[in-house]
Amino acid sequence: MSSMLQDNQLTDEEVVVWLESTENLDYVRQALDKSTRRRGKPRYERDGRMIGYANLMPDAGKDPDSGLFERRTFFLLPHDRPNDPSGPYEVGAPGEAVDPRTISPGRVGMKTPRSQRGRASETVAS
Repeated sequence: MSSMLQDNQLTDEEVVVWLESTENLDYVRQALDKSTRRRGKPRYERDGRMIGYANLMPDAGKDPDSGLFERRTFFLLPHDRPNDPSGPYEVGAPGEAVDPRTISPGRVGMKTPRSQRGRASETVAS
C-alpha cells in the first residue's frame, strides 16, 4: 500500500466508482491496494469506511512481484474530519488526503485549500 501516489502508477485505471456521494466531503484518503480482480468492489480491511475505488481496464496487467492487481481505493478513517469534525483533522489533513472533486481515472487527486484547511479556514475567511 502506498499513500503518496503518482499518475504513472494509475495508467491502467478505467473508471472511478463512488460508493457514496463526495459532495460534502472535504477530502478522502487514497491508497494503492492489491486485489485479485480488475473490477468490482475490492476487499476493505481498514477501520472506517470505503468511499470509492478504481476499476482497471480489461488488459491491465498484474504486479509481477505479487501476482495481484494494484487498484486505488478511497476511504475515511474514524478520526477523519467528515466523521469527527472537531477531531485531530479539524484543521489540516493526513498526507494521503486529496479533494475528491479532483480525482479522475489515471490522475492522482490534488490537495486544495478545502481539503487541507477545512472548516477552520472557512470560518477565518468569513
